[in-house]
Amino acid sequence: MIDICVIGAGPAGLMAAEIAADSGLSVLVADAKPSFGRKFLMAGKSGLNLTKDEPFTAFADNYYEASDWLRPILQNFTNQDVCNWARDLGQDIFTGTSGRVFPKSMKASPLLRAWLLRLSEKGVRFETKWRWVGWDQSKLIFETKELTKVIEAKTTILALGGASWPSLGSDGAWSKILTEQGISVSPFKPANMGFNVAWSEHMTSHFGSPIKTVTLRANQKHIRGDFVISSKGIEGSGIYAISKELREGASLTVDLLPDVSLEQLKNRLSKRPKKASRSSILRKVLRLNAAKAALINEFHTNAGIDNLPPLIKDLHIPLAETRPIAEAISTAGGISQTMLTEGLMLRAIPSVFCAGEMLDWEAPTGGYLITGCLATGKWAAQSAIAYIKQT
Repeated sequence: MIDICVIGAGPAGLMAAEIAADSGLSVLVADAKPSFGRKFLMAGKSGLNLTKDEPFTAFADNYYEASDWLRPILQNFTNQDVCNWARDLGQDIFTGTSGRVFPKSMKASPLLRAWLLRLSEKGVRFETKWRWVGWDQSKLIFETKELTKVIEAKTTILALGGASWPSLGSDGAWSKILTEQGISVSPFKPANMGFNVAWSEHMTSHFGSPIKTVTLRANQKHIRGDFVISSKGIEGSGIYAISKELREGASLTVDLLPDVSLEQLKNRLSKRPKKASRSSILRKVLRLNAAKAALINEFHTNAGIDNLPPLIKDLHIPLAETRPIAEAISTAGGISQTMLTEGLMLRAIPSVFCAGEMLDWEAPTGGYLITGCLATGKWAAQSAIAYIKQT
């Protein structure tokens, strides 16, 4: 019998394994994929954003309704602790102008390699291509390519992810196993995702164009950022930052020139050449680039010239449905807080703990997701260790 079986080898699972190994317990990490940390590696392809350098109170407030629940867990492994953890793995880090923290390599692979090596040196056992399918009484059942494996463990830590990017391992299939055990799982919803927009043919030439340095508004939330026009709609960091509000029905309005006041735009317009075309006014007088001008023309083709300044400052973009959950960076939903003890143990199945994105919380991009996974992984492991000692 092993002490702790960790199922799922993303950041939450690997952190749980390390904390358990450091306590001197025997640890097995099992994952359904042929290699570990696949979604973690995908996140690093565009620059691995580990955390954000900001005061802890402000940092913890970014977990929406789950902020109060997660606050002590995050306090136990803060955004500053994430920086120290990366340095301990030999990864130099830097902080960007927005406060986002990255490894200097900008990649996830060097960090993951160093982490797996350190875990191996601490005696952690790894198994790949092991898909967890449930229990036979108290024993864990795994399907492998050759045969069924049965593992007996004193405790289990589930770190199976949400339901986005299923090809990388987070397919949400575990929710059926848990609901059959009477555990409430909030339905998965996409988070940090794009939205469909019913573009006209007019916009085709602008697909892939970035819309930079704008202010996006959804309800009372204002974000300075960028987004991208895609063939399906809009996506990008600025959209992701307000995606929760937009998913829940808020309207999207955009200030295309946030550093230019309405009065300044009106003043520019008053000095336009008398015979200037609408296209020339948008580009040369009001100084919109081609993609921003295209957005004005897409939704307000017939707007009078004098109405252009207020439209630039308050452009409403009508959104359709969200992009599919499989494309989302992360998911909302998961195991409800009421199903868990303070130590993240399932009330209905003592000795089974949960961590990472499979819990019912969400956060924007910017380092909050990885930090949340690492922190809940550490918390679950510490709780599992305490449980073993008590029993």
